[in-house]
Amino acid sequence: MFEIKPKRFHRILVGVDDAPDARAAFSYAVDKAKRDGSELGIVSIYETSEVNVYQILDRDFTHSSRDEMENRIDQYTQAAIDYGIDPKKITAIVDQGERPAERICNHVIPEYEPDLLIIGSIGKKGSRKTVGSQASYMVKHSGTSVFVIQTADESQK
Repeated sequence: MFEIKPKRFHRILVGVDDAPDARAAFSYAVDKAKRDGSELGIVSIYETSEVNVYQILDRDFTHSSRDEMENRIDQYTQAAIDYGIDPKKITAIVDQGERPAERICNHVIPEYEPDLLIIGSIGKKGSRKTVGSQASYMVKHSGTSVFVIQTADESQK
């Protein structure tokens, strides 16, 4: 017989956006952080690949879009605080780049140094049967434990 010893994580990083899977990942991460007494990093990537050249050159557009993302991260942070996470243990991270998974793996993870990454399986509309390319990339390249959350597609029920 063997003894069951659940692993406790000390630094959890969760990737968030507006997708249902990402919201489910956030909920799981906050609960796990509370149970483990972990630090919690909340990251969102401002995708510059979705911005055309005229928008990127428009400082007002770029600034307002980034401000909106920072406001959204603040809402996630407040939700974690409301759930019972110590505000001193929360780090809000807004980064930007063309490929969110690569930014998280190559820039955010080396800087934040989590021992667990929690992400949603699919960030954009499409097939709900497989893990999305962004999640798949992070599983392969993050260099840390990864928990991938997938939600049921309500339209298929």
